[in-house]
Amino acid sequence: MKGMLKLEIPGFGRVEIRQVVMDLNGTLGTEGVPDTGTVDRLRRLSESLDLIVLTADTHGRAKDLPTDFGMRVERLEPGREDEQKSAFVERVGCDKTVTLGNGNNDVVMLRNARVGICVIGEEGASRRAVEAADIVVHHVHQALDLLLKPKRLLATLRW
Repeated sequence: MKGMLKLEIPGFGRVEIRQVVMDLNGTLGTEGVPDTGTVDRLRRLSESLDLIVLTADTHGRAKDLPTDFGMRVERLEPGREDEQKSAFVERVGCDKTVTLGNGNNDVVMLRNARVGICVIGEEGASRRAVEAADIVVHHVHQALDLLLKPKRLLATLRW
């Protein structure tokens, strides 16, 4: 276990994050391939937080993800991916987790995490994922930058 991101956000409350749980397809990368800017941000973020990718691996590219910096990749069993993602986030601790997702199978983990971030990206996002998230961004770079520069997170979530 690594460090923790701690913030006191007016109106939102105390945030103490240990891990980031992320969807792959449409969230971290288009058709399951993250760009170099995303990989660079993940490397930097891995210095302070645990990173976990949960994926149904629609495009079969999970095996190509870089893991040399400690990012874990968990392939889900076919069927009810939403329940598997939700159960995983429950196991690691919803209150200590930020989730990133874009699809219907990400809705419950986006809603239940301490901070849920919906990434619209090139593949779009489901309406339900947008509504379940605390924050909605257009690109994964923006989502990761919120965590690399936490005052952005504070500015967005404060009331």
